Amino acid sequence: MAADTAAASTAANGGNDQLHALQAAYEANRRYAASDEELLHFYEQMVLIRRFEEKAGQLYGLGLIGGFCHLYIGQEAVAVGIQSALQEGHDSVITGYRDHGHMLAYGIDPNVIMAELTGREAGISRGKGGSMHMFSTEKKFYGGHGIVGAQVSLGAGLAFAHKYNEDGGLCVAYFGDGAANQGQVYESFNMAALWNLPIIFVVENNQYAMGTAVGRSSAETHFHRRGAAFTIPGMNVNGMDVLEVRAAANVAVEYVRAGNGPVLMELNTYRYRGHSMSDPAKYRSREEVQDVRENRDPIEGAKAELLARGVPEDKLKDIEKRIRAICTQAADFAESSPEPDMSELYTDVLVGSY
Repeated sequence: MAADTAAASTAANGGNDQLHALQAAYEANRRYAASDEELLHFYEQMVLIRRFEEKAGQLYGLGLIGGFCHLYIGQEAVAVGIQSALQEGHDSVITGYRDHGHMLAYGIDPNVIMAELTGREAGISRGKGGSMHMFSTEKKFYGGHGIVGAQVSLGAGLAFAHKYNEDGGLCVAYFGDGAANQGQVYESFNMAALWNLPIIFVVENNQYAMGTAVGRSSAETHFHRRGAAFTIPGMNVNGMDVLEVRAAANVAVEYVRAGNGPVLMELNTYRYRGHSMSDPAKYRSREEVQDVRENRDPIEGAKAELLARGVPEDKLKDIEKRIRAICTQAADFAESSPEPDMSELYTDVLVGSY
């Protein structure tokens, strides 16, 4: 009996060591050693997401975007840092309804995203999906899902496809701190661990879910610990620094691609706008938001580092000017594109004829 107890204790400690190994690897080298060119690219991508989302907010205010519209402003470092570590067009990405930023980070044309937001035929889902339902199978971006937490189970399916096809790819499934309490999330954790699936579960903890602080809605607020019951190693990452995100992503991607099974990453980030455009965000103070903007903004942080490296400020101004022109052009493209024909109501309903 004593020998059995000792063996069980050793196994448990070994399991605990494994659960914390990736965090230790990240802590040992928290910031990715990006070249000036790489950091400029990350900066440009984050600025594109920020300015695109600001433009989308303007179009929503003008009534050109209907329904729900969830902006990614403040969270740019998460999508850019993680997806820069993936093989674009090979690894799969799936997320919830706050999806514009992930699409832009995966190299999808701003024109077709904005056209979809405004319900135009030129949109990536032919104007029938809107803000919350966008896909690009070419880029292996699988949405854009309006049902809270549904994308996590679908992500496990995408990871299973990668393993079944033996293509060496992996899936990144994003979900929020609110979705982290959904039951299907834990069913997906169990299946991913049991089948050793190549998937990175990413909790984008923006602190408030729809409008309730995590401390009021979750008994366990350290979301990276949520996979421990399924022996999934967790990582707790600063989601407001693109170089920290990329460093953590490198650790997770290497682990998963080596055939070790799933990883759970918690990216601590912050959204500046309300949950959606219809949310006045009265559940937090203006001072709180302003403090994050002034001291932790991911774009300003990257800008400060670039300037410290000697990158000319004029070069950064040129990037800003070019990005604003791209976003203005995307809005013009969307506004000038026709709406879908009425016959499109009957297309894309079924895969084939039945």
